[in-house]
Amino acid sequence: MRNGDAPKETLAQLASLRDQTNDATELDRLRGLEGAAAALYFGHFTTMLKGTAGEHFDFHGRNRRPPRDPLNALLSLAYSMLAKELTGICHVVGLDPFIGFFHQPRYGRPALALDLMEEFRPLIADSVALSLLNRQELGPSDFIQTTRGCFLTDNGRRQFWRAWFRRLDTEITHPQFKYKMSYRRMLDVQTRQLWRYLRGDADSYHGFTTR
Repeated sequence: MRNGDAPKETLAQLASLRDQTNDATELDRLRGLEGAAAALYFGHFTTMLKGTAGEHFDFHGRNRRPPRDPLNALLSLAYSMLAKELTGICHVVGLDPFIGFFHQPRYGRPALALDLMEEFRPLIADSVALSLLNRQELGPSDFIQTTRGCFLTDNGRRQFWRAWFRRLDTEITHPQFKYKMSYRRMLDVQTRQLWRYLRGDADSYHGFTTR
């Protein structure tokens, strides 16, 4: 709603899916709602591409392992880095990043880190990918298309890291605690909040959302 131009019908569907999560009593039901919402979200993702970015970069939905187009290459890298950030924070806090709630356990998969990163996917990872293209910090020449997929060039990776750390250092107000902190700090705060809830030191866990 803030950065794109999705149809009102799509926004209403997303709101409905969000509200249905309150009545989801089984994980499969919750995952189904999330999958339906993700399909709608990525189905209108290109409405957030501005100016020449929309002309230079095609996007026909999420694909990975390997990503087949520039925008998916950026999203895959950003999601991977976000998961690694939260995996490290889980270790520091004292939580096992491989035992989660919503993502199924799989060898080598940081399920809890993937759970925690859901709050931050659009706010950090998607924002970095979109800003790089919308600000023309990256162009078609910063990507290499091969039979194995689409990858960033050396210059493309340098630009990505600049944007990544810039975003992590951006300050935002926590909706519950009402004070400003960087996104980097917010990742730590949310993980520690979950730790306190699991220990029984907090009555609930407050997910991070922006207004």
